[in-house]
Amino acid sequence: MRVITSIADMHEARAELAAPVAMMATLGGMHDGHRALLTRAREEGASLIASLFLNPTQFDDTGDLERYPADRDHDLGIFREHGVDVVFAPTAGEMYPEGSSTEVDPGPVARVLEGAHRPGHFRGVATVVTKILTILRPDIAVWGAKDAQQNVVIRRISRDLGMAVEHVIAPTVRAPDGLALSSRNRHLGDAERTQAAALFRGLQRARDAWASGLLDAELIRASVRSEVAENPLVSLEYVSVAHPDTLEELDEAKPGAILSLAARIGRTRLIDNITLD
Repeated sequence: MRVITSIADMHEARAELAAPVAMMATLGGMHDGHRALLTRAREEGASLIASLFLNPTQFDDTGDLERYPADRDHDLGIFREHGVDVVFAPTAGEMYPEGSSTEVDPGPVARVLEGAHRPGHFRGVATVVTKILTILRPDIAVWGAKDAQQNVVIRRISRDLGMAVEHVIAPTVRAPDGLALSSRNRHLGDAERTQAAALFRGLQRARDAWASGLLDAELIRASVRSEVAENPLVSLEYVSVAHPDTLEELDEAKPGAILSLAARIGRTRLIDNITLD
C-alpha cells in the first residue's frame, strides 16, 4: 500500500493502476461503517484508492473540526487490512495552496436541510469532492447512504460538470439498536448513547406508518417527532420528507422520498435517514 501526499505523485500513481479503479473517500475517524464501504469498493474495482483528508472548508463550526476523532495511524491500518492499493492523504496546504480561490456551488440542493443549518457546508463538500474526483479520476466512487443529502449533491455536481464516474451508494451500517454508525458517536455519554437510538426508532415508526397507507408528509414528520420527544436528551433540528433528487419538501409522501432528520445530543450532532421504498 502506497501513501501519497502530493497531487503530482498521485497523478503518476493513478496512471499505473488497473481498471476499473474504485475510490472511497473519508475525513478519517474510521469505524465499521467505513470498513463496509471499503469492502464494497474492493469488490467493485480491480484497483482501490482511498482518500484521507480532514477537509477544513466543510466545517462551519471550528469546535466540531477540532473535536473530530481523526487518528491517521489507525485509519491507515484499516486501509491496509482492506487491500487498498493507494492512499491519497494530502495536507490542507496541498489541497488549498496559497491564493486558491475557486469554489464549487452545487445550487439549491445545498441550501436546504443540512445546508440551511450549516451555511457553507456543502460548498466545502462540493469543492473538495470535485478536487478529489479530478485528481484521482476513479471509475467508481463508493459512498454511504447515511449522508443522503451529500450524495444528492455529489451526483448533481458530477452530472453538471460531466464527470465520468459511477457513484455507488452502500447501505447505512447500524449498531444493534439501530443507531447509524458515525465517527461522532464516540462523543456520546452513556445516557446520551442510549437515547440516541430513538432517532432510528422514529424513522422506523414513520416508515411503518407510510407502509400502512399514511401519505400526509406532515403527519409522517410528526410521527418521528413523537417518538423522539420521549427522550429529553435528544433535540431535533429538523425532520424532512423530501424529493430524492431536488430535496424539495413533499406534501404527500411518495415511493423513493427521503425521510431524514438531524438532532443534537449534548454537544454532538447526528444525522440519519431512510428511503420510503
